[in-house]
Amino acid sequence: MLRLTPILLAVLYGFAMYRFSVWRTQRELDQKSTPLTDPLIRQLCDQMAAALEIKQIKVNVYEIDPVNGLAAPDGRIFITRGFLNKYKAGQVSADEMASVIAHELGHVALGHARRRMIDFSGQNAARTAIAMILGRFLPFGIGTWVAGHAMRLLAAGLSRKDEFEADAYASALLVKSGIGTAPQISLFHKLETLTGARGAKMPAWIMSHPKTEQRIAAIENNAAKWDG
Repeated sequence: MLRLTPILLAVLYGFAMYRFSVWRTQRELDQKSTPLTDPLIRQLCDQMAAALEIKQIKVNVYEIDPVNGLAAPDGRIFITRGFLNKYKAGQVSADEMASVIAHELGHVALGHARRRMIDFSGQNAARTAIAMILGRFLPFGIGTWVAGHAMRLLAAGLSRKDEFEADAYASALLVKSGIGTAPQISLFHKLETLTGARGAKMPAWIMSHPKTEQRIAAIENNAAKWDG
């Protein structure tokens, strides 16, 4: 039992840190968000709601500058003010904004936030166990570094899987609601320019999001299968 204590403590620590992160995120979102009121985007949200057979899709604007969309752990959907400003400047279309909302709905519908809580707790336990084992054979500190690096790579891989799943959900919803996947693909072509990201130069196995060309290819493959 004593040998398992550090691992159990790591699981509890991971769970506690995740819950604290959720609480802190929800508090900030409550303080820095307002309802989305743009009529064109709202109309598209109503189309998607009808396809899902629900009353409405509530979307909020998170008052920060970076270009992003997010699904909060409590299921709320947010578009950042920076993203909305790109739309108002004509750099992004209403259909493309709808594709972002559909993607975030995918994260909610597929339970990714809940799964990440379990993954995070498990990774803390695994990191502790690996560090303990390697610490018997490697010089001080190296085992901990190796374990941490291994868990970061694992977390990146799980995150990429979530992104592919949310993309596929969004594609299906966009097709069913009559919007189609073209806006989803066109937005990906713009996204690195809009965000200033340079992730395409990094190896895919390090990145927390798949490479843009991989995501586009997956969307096109799904659309081709559905058309068939």
